[in-house]
Amino acid sequence: MSVAVLISVHDGLVLAADSASTLSITAPPGVTVLDGSLVANVYDNANKIFNLVKGEPIGCITFGSGNIGNASIGTLIKDLRKKLTDTPEEMEFNAEKYTMEGVAKILAKFLGNECEKAGQLVRLNTNMGFLLGGYSKLGDLGESWSVEIQQGVPQPPKKLRLDHEVGLSWGGATEVLQRIVVGYSPQLFPVLAAVTQPPQNPDVLASQLGPLMAAQLQAPIVFAPMPIQDVIDLARFLIHSAIMFQRFTPGPNIVGGPIEIAAITKHESFKWISRKHYYDQSLNLEPSHVVIDK
Repeated sequence: MSVAVLISVHDGLVLAADSASTLSITAPPGVTVLDGSLVANVYDNANKIFNLVKGEPIGCITFGSGNIGNASIGTLIKDLRKKLTDTPEEMEFNAEKYTMEGVAKILAKFLGNECEKAGQLVRLNTNMGFLLGGYSKLGDLGESWSVEIQQGVPQPPKKLRLDHEVGLSWGGATEVLQRIVVGYSPQLFPVLAAVTQPPQNPDVLASQLGPLMAAQLQAPIVFAPMPIQDVIDLARFLIHSAIMFQRFTPGPNIVGGPIEIAAITKHESFKWISRKHYYDQSLNLEPSHVVIDK
C-alpha cells in the first residue's frame, strides 16, 4: 500500500510519498481474510515519485498496485520517460507545446497498453492511481490531475481543481489524512448507517452529510500565497503522520520507509527535496567529476 500527497499553491506544487511496497499472496484454504490475500512481506524502498520528462516541470506519484505483471511501476514509468524523450512523436508528445491534460492522457493510454500486454488475469487484478502535478508548456499556473487504472482499464483523466485554485489531494492508505484534514474518519458513515432506524445507505448518508461536515470540520491548512518551503513542510508532516498511524495500529506496516518529496515550480522545474538512493553517490560520480590519480 502507499500514501501519496499532492499540494498545489500559486508558487508551485509539492509531491510526497512513503516508500512501502506490499507483497500479497493468495490465502490458503481455511484461512479467512478480508480481501482473499495475505501480506507476505512489506518492502521499504519502492520508488513512487517520478519526473515524467527530464528537465520539464511534470511529476507524478503512484499508489495502489506496484507492478503490471513482471514489471514494476518504477521501471514502466522510466520506460515511458525514455519514449517521451527519444521518440516523442510515437507518443504524440510535443515538448514545445504540451499540456498537462495531454500528458495525463498519454500516461493513461500507456498504462492501459501495458495491462493489455500482460494478459487478462493480470489486467483484472491491476488497480492503481496516479496524481500528476506540473505546468503546461504555455501555462502560468500549476495543474493537478489524476489517472486511475481500474481492473487494468484506464479511466479518463480528471482535473482535480481549476488552475487558479489551490488545495490538497491524496491517494492510497489515507484514513489518517482524512481525519486530520477533513475532520472525521471515512468509516463514520457506515457506522451511522448501521445505528440509524431504519438502517440507511452509507453512500446516501455520505452525500447528504459529507459536504456539511467538511464545511464545519475541515482544517484550513493550504493557502494560495504559501511559500514552497512551507508546503514541503506540510507534505512531510502528512506523510509522517500516515506512517506513524500505520505503525501503531494493528496489522502490517503497509505505509512506511523513507519519505520522498519533490517540488515543481514554473522556473526551477522539477526538483528533488528528499530522495533515497540504493547506491552510494560518492562511488557513482559523473564522468566530469572523476579525479584520476597521477
